[in-house]
Amino acid sequence: MTKIARSTLLLATAGMALSACQGGGVLGRDRPDEFAVQRQAPLVVPPDYDLEPPQPGAPRPAEGTASQQALDALFGGPQARSAIESDALARAGSADAGIRSNVGDPDTFTVDKGESTTAIIAAPEGDGQAAKAGIVG
Repeated sequence: MTKIARSTLLLATAGMALSACQGGGVLGRDRPDEFAVQRQAPLVVPPDYDLEPPQPGAPRPAEGTASQQALDALFGGPQARSAIESDALARAGSADAGIRSNVGDPDTFTVDKGESTTAIIAAPEGDGQAAKAGIVG
């Protein structure tokens, strides 16, 4: 073989070898999404064998959601309270069970702002066309 034929054959072989390195086309392959993979909990034998089977598609109650697992991994879950926070909560005491209902009750007066505020709150609703302004002296 001549030098030109050998170098042409070598260049053609190198070109075919390099063309096989490119992705896509006929030689491309489908890869799994590495971000869609999530860790599976180990199998555990339940202590009670009379349990009902889970509903199809329902999340596993022991695992939580994938987003909750990610938040726990990033931020470490709930943290212990500091001494100052624990002392403030102890001094605050506990609220009555129905406190939100009592505060939202219209008959409960939580703050007394005086007669002017009471008059404004008790004023009938309207578009403001009959409103008058005056200077109290």
